[in-house]
Amino acid sequence: MAREFQRGHKAKISDLTPGTDLYVGVQIAGPGLTFDISCFGLDANEQLSDDRYFIFFNQPKSPEESIQLLGAQAGDNESFRVTLDRIPANIHKLSFTATVDGAGQMSQIGPGYIRIVAGGEEVVRYAFTGSEFTTERAVMLGDFYRKDVWRFAAVGQGFDGGLDALLKNFGGEVAEEEPAAPQPQAAALPFAPPAQAAAPSFGAPAAQAPAPTPQQQMRAAPTIAAPMAPHAGMVPPPAPAPAPYGQPGQPPQQPQFGQIPGPQPPAPYGQQAPAPYGQQPPGMQPPGTPQGVPQGAPQAGAGLQAALQPYKETATGQRWTPQNQQLMRVDLTMGGTPVLARQGSMVMYQGKVDFGYKGAGFAGRIVGNSTGQEMQLMRCTGRGQVFLAEDGSHLHAIELQGDGICVSAENVLAFDESLQYEVRRIDGHGIPGGALFTMQFQGTGTVVVKTHGVPVVLPVTPTTFADCNAVVAWSSASQVIISSQVRLRRNAYPGHSGETVNLQFRGAPGNFIVVQPYEV
Repeated sequence: MAREFQRGHKAKISDLTPGTDLYVGVQIAGPGLTFDISCFGLDANEQLSDDRYFIFFNQPKSPEESIQLLGAQAGDNESFRVTLDRIPANIHKLSFTATVDGAGQMSQIGPGYIRIVAGGEEVVRYAFTGSEFTTERAVMLGDFYRKDVWRFAAVGQGFDGGLDALLKNFGGEVAEEEPAAPQPQAAALPFAPPAQAAAPSFGAPAAQAPAPTPQQQMRAAPTIAAPMAPHAGMVPPPAPAPAPYGQPGQPPQQPQFGQIPGPQPPAPYGQQAPAPYGQQPPGMQPPGTPQGVPQGAPQAGAGLQAALQPYKETATGQRWTPQNQQLMRVDLTMGGTPVLARQGSMVMYQGKVDFGYKGAGFAGRIVGNSTGQEMQLMRCTGRGQVFLAEDGSHLHAIELQGDGICVSAENVLAFDESLQYEVRRIDGHGIPGGALFTMQFQGTGTVVVKTHGVPVVLPVTPTTFADCNAVVAWSSASQVIISSQVRLRRNAYPGHSGETVNLQFRGAPGNFIVVQPYEV
């Protein structure tokens, strides 16, 4: 039974089908438009380092025939055969794309899809329409990518350029018109011989009609909506979701604060932090050293490329991706919702992104008048990637899945607009400004919190106290009480009592607080 995917959905191939010999069909059409449908075999850096794995009309198969272009059949404009267990280890991703050949743009297309068929049975389908695009002339439809095991992701990301621009985006080179004729020389390059026999599990869709002509295929075939079958593999991220914040039974030594939706969760807070990103110059690192390298060890040897390798952009296919401890990347094409971020936190962006002022309303003016730290937000919309940072603070992406968390207003950097949020005021004599303002987030989405240094997560007990300037966040179910105590401060001076204000936290087992190693 086919599963209907939406943009951004991911799943392990093993959760979709036990087979590894797969049929991939693409249906895309528009009035007066013709399309080039291709597959890019990319390396660990998402680059086309081997041109023989660019599968298109002039190169219909890879050297060992693990990727083959089959042509139009069974209602698909183009189809491929992908044998995952025969793909070389240096190929980490297969990106299926469609580009307009000639004039036109993706907003003119009708309903289309990319689907996977195993053993003659359709197992997954991702449908799209032209209303999802504007002036783009290409679209990245779906990816097979290797993350421990092979997985599939529905991408649906538009691209402004045509096939040549897409090829350059993946690091390939566009041949000139005249020397394009002697292209068959690529067959003379040495490589492993083709496999002797095809895997028996492969099968094109059953009950196929005779293959129509390419002109007939420009009209979309009727689509039968198959029932959805809930499955854990359909919900990103692929790993099992952690227990929500604040639920009983959560071990305090394994807090989920700061967990980022990506392939590698960070070490629990309170433990030895990983080495700073790119701390040691790559030219001095021995080959194979993974420290500070987001996508594998840098290539051995000197040179500009080797020096810049550890600092390349990290693209994981997730909406929120840390580039290092102080820089966060958000992909607005994933999720389909805008992002609210502090004004001035954008350091770079790619694509078509619009930035608009988002006032914090009456509650925001209260924060500004009382503390001088008004939450001035900008609304980021469009199709592209935005990079966020502020004052070199450590950034932590917290993914909420229906639960809630309170964050000190000055520690909020950005969050998904899909989250419900409100500003809360904690009054207390002795607090700077007369009150502590926090933002409570609830729902499903991600909030990015900034801290001075690596924070620590502590369980809430009847005797848990924290300095109001050091506390970053706490579970929304915790109770906060103002507690004044007298203690000697490091900067106490004659005539100063050293009186300070602490916050006492109370709550059931499973509640937590987050404290940074910093105090005003």
